[in-house]
Parts: sequence; C-alpha cells; structure tokens
Amino acid sequence: MRWFRNASVVAVAVAATLGLAACGGSGSGDKPAAQSKGGAPIVVASFNFTDSQILAEIYAQALEAKGYPVTRKLNLGSRELIYPSLKSGDLQFVPEYQGAAITTGFGKEAGKTAQEEHDQLAKLFEPSGVALLNFAAAEDKNTYIVKSDLAKDKGIASISDLKKLDKVVMAGPPECEKRLPCFKGFTDVYKLTNITFQTIQEAGPRVQQLKSGAVTVIPVDSVSPLTGDPAYTVLKDDLNIVPTENVVPAVNKKVLDERGADFANAVNAVSAKLTTDVMRDLNKRVDSDNERAEDVAKDWLSQAGL
Repeated sequence: MRWFRNASVVAVAVAATLGLAACGGSGSGDKPAAQSKGGAPIVVASFNFTDSQILAEIYAQALEAKGYPVTRKLNLGSRELIYPSLKSGDLQFVPEYQGAAITTGFGKEAGKTAQEEHDQLAKLFEPSGVALLNFAAAEDKNTYIVKSDLAKDKGIASISDLKKLDKVVMAGPPECEKRLPCFKGFTDVYKLTNITFQTIQEAGPRVQQLKSGAVTVIPVDSVSPLTGDPAYTVLKDDLNIVPTENVVPAVNKKVLDERGADFANAVNAVSAKLTTDVMRDLNKRVDSDNERAEDVAKDWLSQAGL
C-alpha cells in the first residue's frame, strides 16, 4: 500500500492533523512511563483506507490489552498529511508499508527484499526520531486488474501483455498518473504506447467503469476482495514496478525508549501473526460485509491469542 489512497475529506484531515498536538505527549518525571504503563496516551494513527484503519485498530487494541493507554487518530489522509506530525511526535505510532514509505514518503528507490527495505527505511526515519519495529509477513501492495473475459479472450496475464490491445485506458486517482508504481511505470518501464490515463478519485466508481468496459485496467489493493473475484484477473507485474509492501510499525523513538522492551514485544507479537491472507479476510469483512474495523480487529486478536 501503498503510495496512493483516496484523498476525500482532505479539509477534515488537515484540520485533524493541525489539532494533533493536544493529543501528543510522553511520560514525564525521572522515571520512564513504561514502568507503570501509565503516562500520556500513545497516539496511534492510520491513513484513510480500510487496511490501514484495521491495522491501527489491531495494534491499538493489542496495546490496550497490555495496559498501555492509547488515543486513536484514524482515517487522517495521505503521508503528506501524516508524516509531519509523525516526525514532530504529535503522532507516535503508524502502521506503515515499507516500499511505499520509501518511494513516496522519501522519494527513494526501494530495496529488493523486505529486509533491505526495513534497513533502508529505518535509516531514512532515524534523523526524525522515528524507529521501526519488526515487519510483518503481511503485504498490501498495489496490483492491477482487468476483466477476466478480456484477459481470456486476448491472452492477457501480465502488464506486458497489455501491448496486445489496440487501446488501453487506465483509471486511477490523480497521483497515479505521475507515480512509477502506477501509470508512469506502465509508460516508462513497460513502454506501453497504447495507454491513456483517466482520473477517477474514488475506488467504487473506478470499479464500475471497469465493469462497464469504459476503462481497461485499474489499480486495487492486493488485499482487496476483488483480487479473488473470478470476474477479474490480477495482472502479473513482470517488470516489478511495485516494491514489496510489508506492514511495519513506525513508532516515535522517544515512546519506544520510555515504554521499554515490553511495549516493543507486544507490538512485535502482533506483527509476527499478521499475514496477507489474514488482512485480505479482515478487509473483506469490512469492505464487503460492512463490519466495523474495530470489531474485526477485536475478533482476530482474540482468535490469535493476543
């Protein structure tokens, strides 16, 4: 996940970000707050899409179960809105996606493996007083789907195969057009000359346009229920324009120092049990079954023994 997301309610997100300082804070006095698990609440934030909100709820509830006070600031928006507050300490805990954090958050080329990305991102965050805990096996990365009847009829299994078509229309949010893991990658890396871009901000209308045949290909999350829908075919990214996107908690270093090893262990225990299949199931329960993120997070934590 993850460099683009719907940017709706931007004004609200900006207002929320500007008001974060009142919810920040850390332990005071000579003794670290971690010793009693008290002190000021740890501010857990999320981006403005389902997967991020579920993850934030999972980590927040796991910490609360261990006695740590938590304040939630969910559905805030994009990295452009969140990163300044994360670096200032007003936001203190964000479930991140390693590849997108590197490419979009810092404008760097991501490493080839999850461990390389973890080491790279840790160094990029370090000057801002933000540290990383263990990354999870779970990934949520941008994938590209076409209608299965088109894929079968034209023999399309990969992004490169789109060259077989006379005309390709990609629909995505506006930032997709200039991002290498999206439309720019299709033109600059895959060298597709038969493709045009159409801006459709919201995910729902993009899917409707794909269903109608008005557009050819759209980006979706790898944990989206659409990736398992037989009506659609996920295209293989055969030239690897999308980096690995393992989930990783980015945490204010002062919080880590104050809260100590028990805090880090509680977070790492959650990450150790998160898989892509788990996240796909939880996302389906929210997006398709209309359950609440906090409820599916609670259910999974209970089932996982956390």
